[in-house]
Amino acid sequence: MTFNDLNITPTILKALAKENYTKPTPIQEQAIPAVLAGRDLLGCAQTGTGKTAAFAVPIIQLLSEQQGRPNTQRRVRSLILTPTRELALQISDNIVAYSQYTQLRCTAIVGGVSQKAQERALHLGADIVIATPGRLLDLINQKHIDLQHVQILVLDEADRMLDMGFIHDVKKIISKMPAKRQTLFFSATMPPEISKMVKDLLKDPVKVEITPVSSTADRIQQSVYWVDKENKQSLLSYLLQDKSIASALVFTRTKHGADRVVKALTKVHITAQAIHGDKSQNARQNALSNFKSGVTRVLVATDIAARGIDIDELSHVINFNLPNIPETYVHRIGRTGRAGLSGIAISFCEHEEIPYLKDIEKLIGKTIPEVKDHPYPMLNTAPPSKAAQPSKPAVSKPAKPKTSPKANPKLKPRSEWFKKGSKPNR
Repeated sequence: MTFNDLNITPTILKALAKENYTKPTPIQEQAIPAVLAGRDLLGCAQTGTGKTAAFAVPIIQLLSEQQGRPNTQRRVRSLILTPTRELALQISDNIVAYSQYTQLRCTAIVGGVSQKAQERALHLGADIVIATPGRLLDLINQKHIDLQHVQILVLDEADRMLDMGFIHDVKKIISKMPAKRQTLFFSATMPPEISKMVKDLLKDPVKVEITPVSSTADRIQQSVYWVDKENKQSLLSYLLQDKSIASALVFTRTKHGADRVVKALTKVHITAQAIHGDKSQNARQNALSNFKSGVTRVLVATDIAARGIDIDELSHVINFNLPNIPETYVHRIGRTGRAGLSGIAISFCEHEEIPYLKDIEKLIGKTIPEVKDHPYPMLNTAPPSKAAQPSKPAVSKPAKPKTSPKANPKLKPRSEWFKKGSKPNR
C-alpha cells in the first residue's frame, strides 16, 4: 500500500513525497481512513510508529476541505495537546511540512519561552494549535485564545501527561471546547485513569493498536552489564571509547544525574549535552539540534525530556539507570532501530535495580543477555536495598527513658507542672 491508496488529496501527497514519505506505517494505514471518515480514534502505539502523520495528515485534509473562511478571521479548529515542549515543536514542524501546499496556519504554544510571540501568532490566526497544557491554560485564562470553534481534538501521549500531573489541566482545557467534536486519543499504555478518560471522551471509537508495549523489535540487540553504582560512570566512559558507537542516547533517572554524566564525559573528551526540564527551551533545542547533526555524540536525557526526540539513525540507547516502570524500558530502546535500521540497547544494572530488571524481562518475555567480559564487574554481593524492595512496616522498640546523672530528685516531673495548684519548683 502507498499513500495514494488512502484517499489523500494531491496537495498533501505532493508534500509527503517531498518529505520522502512513500509507504504508510501500519498505524497510518489504519488511522488515516478512520479520521477522514470523521470517527473518534483510540490509538495504542508506542514511540516511533509514525502516529504524528497518522493524525496530522487527515486533520490537514479535513480542515483544508472547508471553504469560505477568510484568512483574517481564522479560528482554532484543531487542538493537539502533548506533554512536552520538544514533542509539541516536533509535531508543529511536521504539520508545517505536510501542509506546505495548503493555506492552513499552525502554531506551537509551549512554556519555557516568552509568550509574546505566541500571542502575536494567535492574534494573526491559527487553524491548528499544538500545545502543552500548562502554557495553553495560562493563555486561556488571559483570554488570548478561544477554543469554542475546535472541531478536532488530539490528545497525544496521554499516559505521559498523566505521569507529569497534567491530567487536571487537560480536563479544564477540554471543558472550554464544544461537546460536539472529533477526538483522537493516543496512549502507549492504558492505566485506569486513562481508560476512564477514554470512556468519557470518545464516542464509538475506532481502535488501532500497533506494536504491543510488551514487545521489542527483533532488530534491536539488547544486553545488560552488571555493575556497582559507583562504577557506572567509568563503565560508560569505557564503552564510549568504541568509535563504532556513532550516537548514543543515555537515560538517567534524574536531572542532576544527567548533568553529572555530561560533566564526567566532557572531562574525558567525549562530546555530550544534557536535555531535561531544568534547561531553558533554547538550551534544549540547541542540544537536540547538535545531537541530530552529529556535533554532539552523546545526548543524556531524562524520560520526560526525551519525549519528542525523533532520530532515525540513532545507533545506541544506553540505560545508565534502569527505569522502575518496565514499559518505559520498551519506549526507551524503541528510539533506536528505526526506519529499518538495526540498533543496540545497553543497560547498566546495579544491585538496587535487580527487581526492575526482573520486571522488564517478565514484560518483554525474554532474558536480556549479560555481558560479563568488562573491566567493571559487580563486586557488591549485598542484597538490594530497601529502596528497591517492597517495604515492610518497621517494628521499633520503645526507647528507654534517658536519665541525667545530674538530675535533681527534688524537682517535680514536667508532667506534674500543670496539675491544679501546682507550680514548677524552679
